[in-house]
Amino acid sequence: MLTIRPMTDADLPLGLRLTEQAHWNQTEADWQRLLTMQPDGAFVAEWDGVPAGTTVTTRFGAVAWISMVLVDETMRGQGIGTALVRYALDTLDKARIPTTRLDATTLGQHLYEQLGLVEEFRLVRYDGVLPPAAELPGSELAPPEEWETLAAFDQLVTRIDRRPLLSRLFAANPTEVQMDRLGAAMGGYITSRPGRQAIQIGPCIASPEAGPPLLLDAFRRHAGHRVFVDIPVGNVAATRLAESHGLTIQRSFSRMCRGVQRVERIEWLWASSGPENG
Repeated sequence: MLTIRPMTDADLPLGLRLTEQAHWNQTEADWQRLLTMQPDGAFVAEWDGVPAGTTVTTRFGAVAWISMVLVDETMRGQGIGTALVRYALDTLDKARIPTTRLDATTLGQHLYEQLGLVEEFRLVRYDGVLPPAAELPGSELAPPEEWETLAAFDQLVTRIDRRPLLSRLFAANPTEVQMDRLGAAMGGYITSRPGRQAIQIGPCIASPEAGPPLLLDAFRRHAGHRVFVDIPVGNVAATRLAESHGLTIQRSFSRMCRGVQRVERIEWLWASSGPENG
């Protein structure tokens, strides 16, 4: 029999095991951040009392995000993933959240379409070891007193208040938070974090003028390391920068939505934060 219950810190080993099975990049810190942001939003599916799968919902005001839909490889094909996503959607419907979004893998996209989500746009994950690069002027370290300015800028571009996410990303990796000013105005920001397989570069939210120096500076700072960068297909400039640094396509994602759409300004989205929260 299938049952679904709340996920707690005691289930972190389960989440990490499923992440490893799926060859995903999330770490214990990523799981912990998700549980902390929305303590009542994570769920575990059990099959005859045995933990079999997970999913997480995170609410940003009127917008919710579904992530970490994982099923143990020994228990796949029994509808567990579908049941988890239905449960997550029902929970969000009861909370009257008008917009639900997620980044779907190719494998999961058909399931989400059956549950009423539609594709908004596609992203491509670029993967590779970055070559050495010269330092360029433009970006600067964003001190903590600027983080609220960056979050407000992010909200203008994404149309979502992601402060609960950004504050945690910035605080966990403060030396990675870089910004670019265009005169007196904010041009954009970028941050990165360590992953299980590679450094995840992003989010990078910036104007068409500020995006290139921010992304190039991140590439320089992480030279010699393997990185993942999730870039919207429609941001041609970001795609060219990734390819010019030897990064190649690993996989694609479909950003999907159910309810009121809130599509980002794609030319200002240089790198997403990853499938956990878009």
